[in-house]
Formats: sequence, C-alpha cells, structure tokens
Amino acid sequence: MTMSKVCIVGASGKLGRYMVQHALDRGYQVVGVCREGSVDKLDAFKGRITIIPGATNDDEIIKEAVAGCDGVLTVLVPWGILHYSTGTAQAVLDHARPDARLIFSCGWHITRDGKDVYSITFKTLVKVFGWIARLVRLVDIDDQVEACRRVFASDTRWTVVRGSDLEEGESQGLPVWSHHVGDPILKSNITRRVDFALFMVEALENDGLIQEAPAIVGCDTPSAIAHAVNK
Repeated sequence: MTMSKVCIVGASGKLGRYMVQHALDRGYQVVGVCREGSVDKLDAFKGRITIIPGATNDDEIIKEAVAGCDGVLTVLVPWGILHYSTGTAQAVLDHARPDARLIFSCGWHITRDGKDVYSITFKTLVKVFGWIARLVRLVDIDDQVEACRRVFASDTRWTVVRGSDLEEGESQGLPVWSHHVGDPILKSNITRRVDFALFMVEALENDGLIQEAPAIVGCDTPSAIAHAVNK
C-alpha cells in the first residue's frame, strides 16, 4: 500500500513532534491530534499539517482524524486513571481503515508473550512507580497494558514499538530491535527520542513489522554495536 496520508495521535508531545517532522520529511500529508491546550506546541508546523484539537481518547475526535489515512501513529500515554490509553487505542482500532498501518508506542514493561526477561531493578521500579503514580491519580500503567492487549488481540495491521529509556540529542540513525527485552542487543537500554520517532515512522512501510512488538535500542549504543544483527 502506498503511504500518503498519516495521522499522529499525540502530536504535540516530544515524541509526537519528532514523528511529525519525520513524516513531513517523507512527503506525507499529516493530521495531528492533540489536546486543545497544547495546539501552540505545533506552531512550528503551522500551515504544513492539519490539527484536530481534542482528547485523544475521544471517539469522535479519533474518527474524524483517521478518516482517509493510510497509517496511524499513536502515542499510548497512560495519563490519569480514566482508561486514557485504552480509550485511545480502542478508538484507533475501531475507526482506522481496515488496511491502515497502525503503529503504537509504549515502554519495555509491555510484554506480548511473557518471554521478556526483566532485571529485578527494572521490575521493582515499574512496580513502585506504578503504585505511587496510581495512588496520586497521575498515571495508570495497567491501563497501557490493557491497551496493548487489545491491540495484540486485533486482526489489524499493527505494530507496537516498545521503547527503552529515552534521551535527547541528535539522531544516531534507525534503532535496532529484538523480539524480547533481555536479549543481549538491548542491554544498553537507551535510545534517542528522535530515533524512537524515526523507528515509528519507518515502521509504517515495513511489512516485516506487521503484528510484531519490537523492543528497540539506539543503534550506536555499546550493546547494539557488540551484538549487531541484520533485521
């Protein structure tokens, strides 16, 4: 399928803005969805993209935004405790074209088949942060888990990109990936945010990633260099 028009759900965030730029660089027509209070964060793209303001878990907003799009890039953010990620993912699954490429972002804590191997430190951090964040009604990590479960169960042309820790900085190039957290190539656990966005956009036209949940790491990290493989 020729990719010409894409929707970016969560376009005003740091990752979203990088994805907007990568998509424009490829000549895609871009529709961005973001909260009304964040529209000004997209001023750099004024006149170059279509912006639909509204909550990304609003069914009608997503229906309007994804209409006619060949691909949808979705940042799954588990804000609050009102099933924000689940609502966003379900709206995209319900309203995107049946043949559209759907790319979702999340963290390493998401596992598709239970074969990921996490360090004790990582598991403790996720458990403690998740408990505190939910207690103060800030973030619900379990909501992101449920959102991804629904994506995995769908018969759409999805990819769930699982990101390591992120840092700012100039692009190092397309990240490398592996099927499971714990694989040696991922040990460095760091990726440039601009490159996470690059992987998301590149996945739109990579049929080899359809119904895959790649865990990524920066291509210039020590573990990626030491365990370089062809994907």
